[in-house]
Amino acid sequence: MAITGRVPLLLLLGVVPVVLRPSVDTVWLWVLAVALLVGVDLLLAASPRSLGVERAEVGTVRLGQPAESRLLVTYGGGRHARGLVRDAWQPTAGATGNRHRLALRPGDRAVLRTPLRPVRRGDLRATGVTVRLRGPLGLAARQHTRQVPGVVRSLPPFESRKHLPSRLARLRELDGRAAVRVRGQGTEFDSLREYVRGDDVRSIDWRASARSRTVVVRTWQPERDRRVVLVLDTSRTSAGRVGDVPRLDSAMDAALLLAALAARAGDRVDLVAGDRRVRARLRAAGARDVAAHLQEAMADLEPVIAEADWDTLAGAVGALGRQRALVVLLTPLEPAAVEEGLLPVLPALTRHHRVVLASVRDPALEELAAGRGTLDEVYDAAAAEQAIRRRRSTAGLLRALGVDVVDADADQLPPALADHYLALKARGLL
Repeated sequence: MAITGRVPLLLLLGVVPVVLRPSVDTVWLWVLAVALLVGVDLLLAASPRSLGVERAEVGTVRLGQPAESRLLVTYGGGRHARGLVRDAWQPTAGATGNRHRLALRPGDRAVLRTPLRPVRRGDLRATGVTVRLRGPLGLAARQHTRQVPGVVRSLPPFESRKHLPSRLARLRELDGRAAVRVRGQGTEFDSLREYVRGDDVRSIDWRASARSRTVVVRTWQPERDRRVVLVLDTSRTSAGRVGDVPRLDSAMDAALLLAALAARAGDRVDLVAGDRRVRARLRAAGARDVAAHLQEAMADLEPVIAEADWDTLAGAVGALGRQRALVVLLTPLEPAAVEEGLLPVLPALTRHHRVVLASVRDPALEELAAGRGTLDEVYDAAAAEQAIRRRRSTAGLLRALGVDVVDADADQLPPALADHYLALKARGLL
């Protein structure tokens, strides 16, 4: 049961009879009359349970993009139904305009639309549908809340998609070269051509030369169908925010751009995400839209306030296969976390794979290091300089172990990582 704002107004009108006939009996008679009207109005109100409510499937949407929840309301009662329907969602679903006026005759139907705009990844659920039907006098209403299940799945936004066309153009340029000659393992035979000065004598094909009047050499091109393994760190360091965006979300954006590019290049893309245990594992080889599959796998990932167990994550990478791969570690370049957890397992990874560490850099450190105006700013600058030196030292240590380090601001990390991948392709190292 609920009362409307008309009831207090009606009680205030009782001042008139009280002034005309001031007594306690007059007050109680007026209150009794108002209560009687409210009771009659409540009895004449349509029952909320006579409404049938069904929800259409909402589906999936990218984070920050609009969606819509639709309720199909059918009325099977015998009186006119007038009132409000509230379609309630958890706050992060971003439901607006979710209170709908209702006026139905017996047998009528109505479709109620609630705009949604998710502000968090994952499955965001409806919390209930509240129906409030008022009586003909508008004094009281019957109210009932029922559970009408509904879910909108919010995926990572993939804002770095805008960088994909330019990188695909560069990839086509690499693939369109007539002959790419590289040394080392992991190359495919391309063609035979005549020897010219400067060619490596080890590339001479002696059998083909014996059948020809000139010396013939083999040319090679980088292999296709290579493996790219994305390792997404969801430990405590990924919860830090850079520009009010969690490092984990920025790392996801970089991973999606690299995955889309690698899939177009003909490489197989795998994903491992975790912290002290593996939270997600995906083999997207052969998938038509690798980025879409990765978005589904990443939607439910959240930072965990725990240290990363790199032994477990490295074991998950090894379980995907022993074929040489490009292993991209998407983890913050935090000296303490890297030196204590990651460094011990790197020799095993670099022995079998090409390893790249991609990290989101915080530009606030450079801003603090540049401050010299006040004594507090000088102290802040000294601390920032020390943190920057430690990061550089850790990056140098990683490079000495054979790890490529891509350290960039949040908005620059996706294109920087994609450019590094293309550079490896151009040099025949992948």
